[in-house]
Amino acid sequence: MGLHPYFDGPYPRAYAHRGWHIDELTGCENTLAAFRRAVAEGFSYLELDVRASADGVAMVHHDATLDRTAGHPGVLELMPAAEIERILVAGREPVPSLEDVLTELPDVRVTIEIKSAAAVLPTLGVLECTGSWHRVCLGSFNERWLQQAREVAGDRLLTSMAQSSAFGLRGRAWLRALPTPLRSLSLLPLLPPVLGGLAQLPRRFSGLTVVDAALLRMAHESDREVHVWTVDEPLEMTELLDIGADGLLSDRPDLLRAVLRERGAWA
Repeated sequence: MGLHPYFDGPYPRAYAHRGWHIDELTGCENTLAAFRRAVAEGFSYLELDVRASADGVAMVHHDATLDRTAGHPGVLELMPAAEIERILVAGREPVPSLEDVLTELPDVRVTIEIKSAAAVLPTLGVLECTGSWHRVCLGSFNERWLQQAREVAGDRLLTSMAQSSAFGLRGRAWLRALPTPLRSLSLLPLLPPVLGGLAQLPRRFSGLTVVDAALLRMAHESDREVHVWTVDEPLEMTELLDIGADGLLSDRPDLLRAVLRERGAWA
């Protein structure tokens, strides 16, 4: 589904969310060690997060600060990259730059979640210098950041849906499910437009079900895949695959692999 080379990988899309940060790598999320291990374990898709350093380098890290992951009080956007790279996640693995990850793992496909406005242009610069447009999907909750990336990069760039586009997709699926008299109330113009080449969505948000069979049908009608995060329970993995989810992002890639093997769907 879709023409971008990002979709040429194994299907269903099985993501190691922030890499393989279990077993002896517990706590080492978003590190080169976690990404290397995920690839060694057979994963063709990774998910990672990017923020910008004070000197404009795209660094792979989820939080705005280093406190949770490294026990360090530093704020990434206030620190130069050289200083960030000396800090050890879980006391053992350095915070990598995006360029290091893409250079060291040239054959893996990656969803890059943009975590700040300052990270947009540095990330695009890395995709350019590493020639990685064909194997990256750029994601963010912020529609403005993704729209900026689309305008700068053009058709080379695949993006997922930001929060407003996801609401537009979910709303259209809800409208379709209404009885015919209610469906004709012309509510469609009130919904935000749906932008992005695929949907990467949570199964539930604030107590509401986001991904169900109706949403999957709506996305598939526009040739968009739906990848669901972050799914760590085998029963839920199976349920989502049964209703047509195209990919799963998991912090338990070992369990996701086992489910796909049971279904004969592990490449």
